[in-house]
Amino acid sequence: MDHDFLTYIIIGFIAQLIDGALGMAYGISASSLLLGVGIPPAVVSSTVHAAECFTTGASALSHRAFGNVNKVLFLGLLIPGVIGAFLGAYILTAIDGDMIKPYIAGYLLIMGFVLILKAYHSFPPRAVTTHLKPLAFFGAFIDAIGGGGWGPIVGSTLLARGSPFRETVGTVNTVEFFVTLSASLGFLIGIGLTHWNVILGLALGGVVAAPIGAWVCKRVPHRPLMVLVGLVVIGLSLRTLINIFA
Repeated sequence: MDHDFLTYIIIGFIAQLIDGALGMAYGISASSLLLGVGIPPAVVSSTVHAAECFTTGASALSHRAFGNVNKVLFLGLLIPGVIGAFLGAYILTAIDGDMIKPYIAGYLLIMGFVLILKAYHSFPPRAVTTHLKPLAFFGAFIDAIGGGGWGPIVGSTLLARGSPFRETVGTVNTVEFFVTLSASLGFLIGIGLTHWNVILGLALGGVVAAPIGAWVCKRVPHRPLMVLVGLVVIGLSLRTLINIFA
């Protein structure tokens, strides 16, 4: 097996394990690791989204099997997420995604601290049914433009509003399959897809990790996972801000 191809499999496994357990950070994790091994930035977003069509599909089936999906939340996020992802991917070449990154990073930084605070306070879980459509559209649009962000934006916001952890992670991951499929269609129409060895490696590693991440989400206590989600969001947001303003 080619050394580079094995590296892509490992990257896909790590990124999907994080995403399946925490409900976020596949795109950001995979993009950061791919850039670190020398993949050109111009092809990172399109290859990551193409691979996610496979990994998020496996993750969706796994979360469904473990009973982690809330039907009402799923239906509220689905259509606006699909529309936002397609539009974001299709007009990516006409918008400088770097211009809005500081604002998104600042928002996520605040959400990360909110999540950690909520982990140490007893708030009764509640069904979140309002403002789902604009949240899903915004999260999917930013995800397509920036190469990641659906989970951190949508998942962390829902958790901060009191949505139950397991159902939030499972549902956001399940909707992400359709969001990613829509974004990939936008990329295919707009710029085409290349580097299929990267896509295949990420997909293989992610498919293997998907059921493990879903199992972790169901079995591990919610408080440490909430803290971990908050720390991941804070760390990624600070990293983005440091890279922008350094």
